[in-house]
Amino acid sequence: MSSYSTSIQGDANVRAPRWGVSPWAIFATAWRDRSLIYQLAKREVESRYRGSMLGIVWSLLVPLFMLGVYTLVFGGFFHNTWPIPPGGRGSFFLILFMGLILLNFFSECVSRAPTLLMSNVSYIKRVVFPVETLAFVLALSAMFDLIVSIVVLISIFVVMLGLPTWQVIMLPVVVAPFLLLTLGMIWFISSLGVYLRDLRQIIGVILTALPFLCPLFYPFEAFGRFGSAFKQLIFLNPLTVPVVQSRQVLFFNQVPSWKLWLAYTVASYLFAYAGLVWFKYSQKGFADVV
Repeated sequence: MSSYSTSIQGDANVRAPRWGVSPWAIFATAWRDRSLIYQLAKREVESRYRGSMLGIVWSLLVPLFMLGVYTLVFGGFFHNTWPIPPGGRGSFFLILFMGLILLNFFSECVSRAPTLLMSNVSYIKRVVFPVETLAFVLALSAMFDLIVSIVVLISIFVVMLGLPTWQVIMLPVVVAPFLLLTLGMIWFISSLGVYLRDLRQIIGVILTALPFLCPLFYPFEAFGRFGSAFKQLIFLNPLTVPVVQSRQVLFFNQVPSWKLWLAYTVASYLFAYAGLVWFKYSQKGFADVV
């Protein structure tokens, strides 16, 4: 870390723009500090499983255990079924698994965000350290479990149903804006967590309700019984669009609605950019509070 600090000491003014944050700052920061972000994320993943008997296997067991519980409750006790359009392939537990993968990624990032900066006080007190990169580190380490889970899901899909159709190649395109939005969440929540120590409890309550307010356990059509206004309100849930569209390309052999995808992508970028601007603005008081 010391070599990195030395290399950027002469560039401190560039890291703290005087007149604001560039619209491309999100991507510029990720590219400029890619080596640092990768090393910190790698260390984060390694420390997470260091000393445990099963190690990386836990990244598979936890989502599979939750999948088994939810499948038993909703698919067994409540006899839930998932209407699959003509030409589509899938089963209740596979469709549910796709949603749980995205939920687990989002929950890990957002639940850890309130204490992200307080857990790295030494970085905050270093003038030359780009504190905003900690959001990338958190998201990248969580992406490790997300990618592993998706590989497991597709492997089970191939064994049970054969090779997926060509639409599966659009899965990264569908998920990319979701990752961008999650970054914005981390910047907003982590900066607020420095000043509001009760934020972690509030976020916990919200995360508990969030999966029940999106088409995770039920088809999106099921929300229509509550009225069209409520059905439209579901789209405010950050999980709704990626959950629906990821299932479309993987199980239903459908091309996602590009109009909806574009709207979600633009909204995700604006939210992430606003999160970074807010983070930069509030960063001036971090050292005084911690």
